[in-house]
Amino acid sequence: MKYYSLNRQSPAVDFREATLRGQAPDGGLYFPEHIPVLEPVFFDQVRRMQPADIAFQVIRPYVGASIPDAELQEIAAQTVDFPMPLVQVNEQIYSLELFHGPTLAFKDVGARFMSRCLGYFSRRHSEKIIVLVATSGDTGGAVASGFYGVEGVEVVILYPSGKVSAVQEKQLTTLGRNIHALEVEGSFDDCQQLVKRAFADTELTSRMFLTSANSINVARWLPQQFYYFLAWKQWPESTLPVISVPSGNFGNLCAGMLAYSAGLPVRHFIAACNANDVVPSFLQTGNYAPRKAVATLSNAMDVGDPSNFIRILELFSHRLKDLREVLSGYTIDDDQTRATIRRIFRESGYLLDPHGAVGYLALEQYLKAHAGFRGFFLETAHPVKFFDVVEPVIGEVVPQPPSVQARMALTKQAEQMLPRYEILVDFLRRITKI
Repeated sequence: MKYYSLNRQSPAVDFREATLRGQAPDGGLYFPEHIPVLEPVFFDQVRRMQPADIAFQVIRPYVGASIPDAELQEIAAQTVDFPMPLVQVNEQIYSLELFHGPTLAFKDVGARFMSRCLGYFSRRHSEKIIVLVATSGDTGGAVASGFYGVEGVEVVILYPSGKVSAVQEKQLTTLGRNIHALEVEGSFDDCQQLVKRAFADTELTSRMFLTSANSINVARWLPQQFYYFLAWKQWPESTLPVISVPSGNFGNLCAGMLAYSAGLPVRHFIAACNANDVVPSFLQTGNYAPRKAVATLSNAMDVGDPSNFIRILELFSHRLKDLREVLSGYTIDDDQTRATIRRIFRESGYLLDPHGAVGYLALEQYLKAHAGFRGFFLETAHPVKFFDVVEPVIGEVVPQPPSVQARMALTKQAEQMLPRYEILVDFLRRITKI
């Protein structure tokens, strides 16, 4: 499998090179030269397959000869070695719970896969690898956990000050060792722009080896397909599912739509957004207009210029009409988010986190307009990660898992910085001693 830059000014590379680079030299995202379509027999057998075997079969064509099959099988097994249950909330709606991993968020899947791939590649790479990543919340903790202690890899995480939850901040700032946290006085978009500028800086990249662990990296993005296939393995209904994806940087939804292109049976997708609704607006008007992100309760989705949406457009050959047949967009505000958390908890006892609440309500609204359909939303994080939002809404304390209790007792280790590129460069030179 080869990957080309969406800016089309750089040569195609294999999976290893795309993973190590993170972003093409011309600043474009890497995209597979073709979409591997799974044989129908795969879907006949998938309900009897083990999660690790499903993950291996899905990812193998994308990795090609970059990793031997035996090694890739083990990486796949370690990536999906925790439950991802499909839980019924009511007659029409199910929740795909993706918060049972080590950092209680869906990004554990991509971070675990990528860290193990980089661990394998670093054995044959003499130069120290610097993983540079911007986070709006859960990516930071998942990357910190996945890469902690990986030999030959230093991780630098940029996050917006005051715009991640208390639990999220502790997860990404308390490990130390090869994990470095930078608290940026600005928004996620500021963090993301700093990362993008670093990758485009040829003078910097000639002196140190940078790669990204955001979903712009193919090794973070592609394995997110796994849980869509695992959801299909559990889907109990005779009708095809409508899938609602809480969306920020759009890597998660793009992975689902890639799985659909590979043959996954899906009726329709929903891009469930908060007030940062660039994509729903585009689907309605045809005018794509990125703007500065605004802060919301569902902070991991506070992205005003989603990087991965260009991949979705590429998947549909930039034909808006074709995209609209498969994807709808919904905008859910903070008042609706709170009301949904409260109502569903009272009606069914099911506790949503703010991101899951956005996904739930968008799906509910779509199903009201399409009688007879059923669907599931992605519950992307454990509600305890947003206890400061959830507890006042439901009037109850959210019990903390032991792993969270232990992490909250640790001391934060982060450097504060203004969103100025020269400050980031100075920090990178300091930790690499260049």
